[in-house]
Amino acid sequence: MLFLFAGLAAMALKYLEVGLFATLSWWTTLIPFGCATLWWWFADASGYTKRREMAKMDKRRQKRINKHRDAMGMLSKKRR
Repeated sequence: MLFLFAGLAAMALKYLEVGLFATLSWWTTLIPFGCATLWWWFADASGYTKRREMAKMDKRRQKRINKHRDAMGMLSKKRR
């Protein structure tokens, strides 16, 4: 997301011809979008996003299990 915001800011500054961005070419101001594309490709190809999502799901599942154990009066394995 950071690359996307940087690209949008660079495009706005180039369009409004502010400071240094007025002298840069449009291709140079579009570089952050290329970086965002490369990052998304890498994250999908390496499984980074899938691993993060699975870790979040496991954490939520364990939290829910612990909540139900506490409600039933049982101690969770971590608290023994």
